[in-house]
Amino acid sequence: MKYTKEHEWLRVEGDVVVVGITEHAATQLGDVVFVELPDTDAMVSAGDEVCVIESVKAASDILAPLDGEIVAVNQKLVDAPGLVNEDPTGAAWFFKMKVADLSVLDEFMDEDEYAELIG
Repeated sequence: MKYTKEHEWLRVEGDVVVVGITEHAATQLGDVVFVELPDTDAMVSAGDEVCVIESVKAASDILAPLDGEIVAVNQKLVDAPGLVNEDPTGAAWFFKMKVADLSVLDEFMDEDEYAELIG
């Protein structure tokens, strides 16, 4: 897995990148009560706001970590947003993206670098 400074995790599955938020981010948010997902087939650029998460503490945006196309969304999160707190790095993925060049993932942090970031 790779990690962003915005506390997202990225996992390659075949030719797509699966995106979710880290356990650290889920803990900081508190109990998640609402998730809004992007549309599939949407073309996004790195830094675009693509998801909204609302918790008992705050509302947050999930940003597209890469340029690409949203090819799948995790509809389970709409029906059961608490999954983000229960299994943030597994069942609670947000969306899958198709990117032109997977080598761009080399620019993101690995697990050790992310652990250092969050202290």
